[in-house]
Amino acid sequence: MDADLVARVAIVVVALTFDFTNGFHDAANAIATSVSTRALTPRAALALAAVMNLVGAFLGTGVAKTVGADIIATSA
Repeated sequence: MDADLVARVAIVVVALTFDFTNGFHDAANAIATSVSTRALTPRAALALAAVMNLVGAFLGTGVAKTVGADIIATSA
């Protein structure tokens, strides 16, 4: 295997692992706040967090575009 390909795959795996762990920590904080203030039941808070995280993953690219701007020069 090409060393460049191995490095790229390793970077993607590390990035996805970080994204996964960061996501469940953020979701836990949001759920704890909603439940401790009794604004939502634990089940409702968990369902809401799951749905909104999924929707955000598919619709929210603004932050990624901002962070990734000018990192790679593309010829368009």
